[in-house]
Amino acid sequence: MANGTDYYAVLGVSSSSTADEIKKQYRRLAKQYHPDANQNDPKSADRFKEISEAYNVLGDAEKRKQYDDMRRLGAFGGVGFGGGASRASARPGGFGSTGPGQSGAGTFTDFDVGGIGGLGDLFSSMFGGAAGARNTRSKGPEKGQSIEQLVDVPFRIAAAGGKVPVELEVNEECIMCHGNGAAPGAQIKPCGECSGRGVISFGQGSFAVNRPCPVCMGRGSVPTERCSTCRGTGEARARRTVNITVPAGAESGSKVRLRGQGGKGAAGGQAGDLVITFNVQHDRFYKRDGLDLIATVPINIAQATLGSRVSVKTLDGKKVAIRIPAGTSAGRRFKVAGQGIEKDGKKGDLLVEVTITVPDSLTEAQEKAMREFAEASGMKF
Repeated sequence: MANGTDYYAVLGVSSSSTADEIKKQYRRLAKQYHPDANQNDPKSADRFKEISEAYNVLGDAEKRKQYDDMRRLGAFGGVGFGGGASRASARPGGFGSTGPGQSGAGTFTDFDVGGIGGLGDLFSSMFGGAAGARNTRSKGPEKGQSIEQLVDVPFRIAAAGGKVPVELEVNEECIMCHGNGAAPGAQIKPCGECSGRGVISFGQGSFAVNRPCPVCMGRGSVPTERCSTCRGTGEARARRTVNITVPAGAESGSKVRLRGQGGKGAAGGQAGDLVITFNVQHDRFYKRDGLDLIATVPINIAQATLGSRVSVKTLDGKKVAIRIPAGTSAGRRFKVAGQGIEKDGKKGDLLVEVTITVPDSLTEAQEKAMREFAEASGMKF
């Protein structure tokens, strides 16, 4: 993130956190700040976007390594390196070189760090999509932003497979200015702040780093009058609904990537991807153990003692009869073969587990019968 925000701080984790710890924290925050759960809080959408952007980097091992390398060098510690950052201009010569009329250590705007490439290239490759488009001046079509979203999936849809609708909020090209940020009839001129480069250089001492120009937002050009609809950004937030196919046997944490379903590309570039992370909800009847389904069925004392038959619904809604033999104890399981979860050519079983319920109160006749049974069993009161 080129604005100085610390991704670790955004997610509330330390730089030494494991990948699993970062993923767990991301899921917790994504669920907490999801716009659908905070419809009365307009700031939740921005917070959710910030959290997703942070996880997009820290959740990817390669991007995280690049980010950590840059972070150690101070590239995300504010405007430049350290506190008193100063504006620096690009000049030839690179690190430690001097030219005519120059003295002291050489100043540069791009350099190679341990084989990870130049700073300008690194910012662009790390933060890709809509964010990366602002780091350097656009040179052609650019892929749109990839969006990652946590989606709650009902247990039975996750087990059997199906579709769930997902409402997304993405950046779309402004329909008024068609993405150039200009008001109707306005002219597009090179940005005077960055001389049309789209970036400005900040640094201190021998180090400098490119940052997107705050005036033209990395475009290298500005309109004589900004579009009133998007305020010159060229983008507008839009909400759209996408039906997501959930594969049978999906579990919490599993992902699907939908190509071209993310943010709109710039300058005719292809759309970004949509990465869906599933969060499988609990079910009131079924539990899961691998590919097996566990269904808890209550029976009364008489059924457990004398034996009985009970009906149980399978995952596809059909009913199967289970014979409960006399003398069944609580916790005993009965297997219905092949009625579990099917995945990768394998299919589990349905395990029916019985619990014995005790009535809160008895009628006079029931109490009399129970006492006679107890006395016949040798019990004393």
